[in-house]
Amino acid sequence: MSERLFVLLQHALPKLAITRLSGFIAGCQAGSLTQKLIRDFIARYQVNMAEAAQSDPAAYPSFNEFFTRALKPGVRPLADSALVCPVDGAISQFGRIESGQIFQAKGKSYSATALLAGDAALAKRFEHGQFATIYLSPRDYHRIHMPCDGRLRSMSYVPGELFSVNPATARGVDALFARNERVVCVFDGPEGEFVLVLVGATIVGSMATVWHGVVNPPRSKDVRHWDYRDQDIRLKKGEEMGRFLLGSTVVLLFPEGQCAFKPEWAPARAVRMGEAMAD
Repeated sequence: MSERLFVLLQHALPKLAITRLSGFIAGCQAGSLTQKLIRDFIARYQVNMAEAAQSDPAAYPSFNEFFTRALKPGVRPLADSALVCPVDGAISQFGRIESGQIFQAKGKSYSATALLAGDAALAKRFEHGQFATIYLSPRDYHRIHMPCDGRLRSMSYVPGELFSVNPATARGVDALFARNERVVCVFDGPEGEFVLVLVGATIVGSMATVWHGVVNPPRSKDVRHWDYRDQDIRLKKGEEMGRFLLGSTVVLLFPEGQCAFKPEWAPARAVRMGEAMAD
């Protein structure tokens, strides 16, 4: 299928209905049917179960529990770096935020303000800063970890579309990551504030954080906001902060002067949680 046809089909398909159905199926405990689904998925995407804390597919009563599986201790050691990669995946894009715009793909960008649910004051604080967008494929480990120590300041649920977030869609859909449903988490870090955005997609049944649990559903038509400044919620570098129930993308924002990405970082490069990301 051509990329153009793939993108056109996404405009036409009932993405929310497909996502709800997928979420229902993924949460079912259907015995042998669930086990077949899990084993077929492992075979199709060549999932490395040797890294899983529970390597036996039969140990997972639902597809969601398999998909959000934990890893064995020590398989993702943390690099001695100021910032470590928060997920397993592939680099979509990274670089400088110029004139309030974040680069998406050749010929396409989107505004930091739109990504951050219209919060122009927050977006302004990242002008001339750095961003990194990392895509998680179906075969990847789908828990999200902290790039550095952080104290949680706020979280926002932003309603939106449910386009796929794979590279083909990123090349074909304008402002993809600022259009899709997302969860925006703002932290105070050792060198200043940073933002970690969980971007939803087609068949992503839900997104969850360790301090809140499942954020969506429920899905609302309005932005929902939680202020944590009166709470002392602190997470260490490498500690789990959330997870996707079915795969998606993470976008990180850092203020000007806070980080310089490693020279080996490049678009489409595979990355693993815990590896050095920036100094």
